[in-house]
Amino acid sequence: MLVVALALFGACIGSFLNVCIYRLPRRESLMWPASRCTSCQRALAWYENVPILGWLTLRGRCRTCHAGISVMYPIVEAITALIFASGYLMYGWTAMLAVRLLFACAMLVLFVIDLQHQILPNVITLPGVVIGLVLSVFMPPGWLSSLIGILAGGGVLLALMEGYARARGIEGLGMGDVKMLAMIGAFLGWPLMLLTLVLASFSGSAVGLALMAARRAGAKTALPFGTFLAVGAIVAAVVGDDLLAWYLSFYR
Repeated sequence: MLVVALALFGACIGSFLNVCIYRLPRRESLMWPASRCTSCQRALAWYENVPILGWLTLRGRCRTCHAGISVMYPIVEAITALIFASGYLMYGWTAMLAVRLLFACAMLVLFVIDLQHQILPNVITLPGVVIGLVLSVFMPPGWLSSLIGILAGGGVLLALMEGYARARGIEGLGMGDVKMLAMIGAFLGWPLMLLTLVLASFSGSAVGLALMAARRAGAKTALPFGTFLAVGAIVAAVVGDDLLAWYLSFYR
């Protein structure tokens, strides 16, 4: 029953994450006005805001102007529900559960915003660096690993960004990616930060090559690297220690 309750609570949190995803890139308030149709601006009734079920009941369209409502809304709510339920099963009723849920929600918001707008809002990444470092004083990965993760995460991408810009004459990465990797290092520590970077680089390269093969992208097409960082960070947070142990076993 607790797992079900957490999943339902997670779906409600996912509804708020949808507000963040829509409003943060537009620099709008998260608190006011109330949720409304983005086409006709009609304020939504309470039952239209019920996570997942509201979208299904409306069949993905506003009941007033019949404009389409993105399927991203119920997807984000469903994923957040899964995150909360699986997080409890992994960490139990512990302080680490709260930390990992906070981190996962931030990664989910950054994933979608970067995918849609190719920006990574400072309002998430910069406070995330500070919060991750402060929390690491009291729990894993420890303040030293967190501090190294911040400095190395930001420094590695900053060096890559500068080197790519000088070699190619164009900007391959943005400062948002630098700040996001620093945030990941703050929460996960430097070993899992490096694993995140490797996973994001491989997955980003694979997607880029696939798009080029399908002739849907060129060599200079910009990909939302923050989206790949978010996926890599979640994988690293969940199974990163096991992956590192498996990899290092080849050198023993």
